This record gives sequence, structure tokens and C-alpha cells, in this order.
Amino acid sequence: MFRKNRNSYRENSAYPRREITGAAGYALLGLLSGLLWLGPAFAGQSPVAVERTKAAVFDFELYDTSLEGDLRGENPVETRRLARISALLRTLMAESGRYSLVDLTPGAKDIAAAGSFRGCNGCDADIAARLGAALSVTGVVQKVSNLILNINIYLRDAATGELTGAMSADIRGNTDRSWERGVRWLVKNRLLAQSR
Repeated sequence: MFRKNRNSYRENSAYPRREITGAAGYALLGLLSGLLWLGPAFAGQSPVAVERTKAAVFDFELYDTSLEGDLRGENPVETRRLARISALLRTLMAESGRYSLVDLTPGAKDIAAAGSFRGCNGCDADIAARLGAALSVTGVVQKVSNLILNINIYLRDAATGELTGAMSADIRGNTDRSWERGVRWLVKNRLLAQSR
């Protein structure tokens, strides 16, 4: 049986084996061993947490300028849709990791007294500030007809009442799917893009 000559291999190898000697060599070995031991611990560390903005996210409102709205009044299906997209907006903002949502329950009386935030000249910011939020978020769905609607989201600095963001998306079709797609598009392409 053929047996490789270890000495000839060592002499002809492109990477000859070098023996580590002396205090410096053993110190290097100790350092490498320590890094190997600590490596998994560092790998398991989560990234530095980003400070979340405290936001009061109020329910969407409907601004119905359609002929149907004048004739029939409030539509319970659309009222349900408003609740759905309000919950969706809160979920998407919370899941983004950039916002911490405040509980609106303590401000229920103030919210009811305000009626519509659409015409209260920024009174939502005052309520948001009292709830401990830095940001007030309101939304309006404007219905022109059952075919043409647009979804609007407004951001206000709770301390100053200043409008810091306004975004809008036109949607086609008065359905659960079209409303939800409009909100998802706004959050992804406007709200989160703006807050980077």
C-alpha cells in the first residue's frame, strides 16, 4: 500500500505548517479561542431598539358628498368599513416598529364632544397631547360616488397642533377590499416612507 511521506508533503506544501511558540503565540491562541466562545453570544444580540413615537390614532371619518349619501343617510356597511380600516391602520403602524399607540379610552368624552375632527381646526392634537401622545393621526374617507372615493390620513404634532403630514389615495370601488388596499398603500408608500 502506498504511504505518503509526511516530510515530503510538508516540504512541498504551498502552506507549510508553522508551529506556534512563545508567549505571543499562546496569547494569540487564547484570543482566538475567546472570540470563538463569544461569537454565538454576539450573533444572538438583537439590533439596538429604535425609539417609537407615541401616537394617538383616531378612527376614520366618512365625508360623503355623493347623491346617495344625501338620499339614504348613513350606510351601516360603510360605518363597519370605517371601523375596519381604523383597526388596520393601528395594526400597521404598531407592527412597523416606529410607533407606540396610546390608549384612546381615557379621551372618549373629549372625542365624542369634538364630533368630527375634519372641521375642528386641529382639536385632535389637544386630545392626543392629553393622552400622552406626541403625534395625532386622523383619517377621512371622502365618497364622491360608489365608484370614486379617496382615503386621506393627516398627522399633527400633538404639542403644537402643526400639520406635519397629509397623504391621499384615490380608490375605485366601494368595497372592503378597495378601502383596505388604499390604507395599506398609504401606510407603505407615504406614512412609513415619510417617517424614515
